[in-house]
Amino acid sequence: MKALTVALVQLPAGLEGEAALEMAEAQAVAAAAQGAQLVLLPELFSGTYFPRGEDEGDFSRAATLAASEPVARLRAVAEQHHVAIPVSFFEREGPHYYNSVAFVNEHGGVAGVYRKSHIPDGPGYEEKFFFRPGNTGFKVFECHGVPVGVGICWDQWFPECARALALGGAELLLYPTAIGSEPHDPHLDTRLPWQRVMQGHAVANAVPVLAANRVGTEGDTFFYGHSFICDEAGSILADLGDEAPKIALHTFDLEASRRYRAAFGFFRDRRPELYGALTDP
Repeated sequence: MKALTVALVQLPAGLEGEAALEMAEAQAVAAAAQGAQLVLLPELFSGTYFPRGEDEGDFSRAATLAASEPVARLRAVAEQHHVAIPVSFFEREGPHYYNSVAFVNEHGGVAGVYRKSHIPDGPGYEEKFFFRPGNTGFKVFECHGVPVGVGICWDQWFPECARALALGGAELLLYPTAIGSEPHDPHLDTRLPWQRVMQGHAVANAVPVLAANRVGTEGDTFFYGHSFICDEAGSILADLGDEAPKIALHTFDLEASRRYRAAFGFFRDRRPELYGALTDP
């Protein structure tokens, strides 16, 4: 059996600087000690979710890949514990700024960087002030011999992202996330639609999905947590509710997933010659 044990880590909101990094490191180490081969942390876990507003001082949080402290710290954890960790960080490249993930493999090396493709812009989630749309395309990385696809938060709402990753060979989809209440509309609760759209990606592509969120209050936003793992049929295997810090693990039988995916015929029966409207702006 080809298996991969994955860990989902839900972190508390409101931590900054060293406290945030120490918490992320400790939870990644704890997950590895429980047998995890891959650990998923939330989006921009090394501090508060600063795009809740538009403070130009927050550009100072950005760093190049080579100088990123979150990347360096989690690379050390990955190397020591032989665990892969997609590391979300605020990336600066020359005059450009990106919301990025450095995919740190189980040897502590950076297999590559994915830059968030879909950038939201709305009350409490004003990312277009900070981040340029990603220019990497959708990326699939390998860890422990398994191809893994990574999207970032708002990417998870777009079926095109999930399908592109699956077409790239991804056998697992990962979404580091920072999502919660909508400050402009206290009656709008996106938690269930947020889970359902990713369960749909799992079903439509016959691949398991993990999403890691933060939980707690920052300013006028409550991050609702409910990080989850679902299988290739969209069934939720773990939901971390509104507790943090908290870890969930699951071991996937990837050979069984491949057989399931092949038997459904989604990729056999695709008709890409009919899908021109999807690329017409």
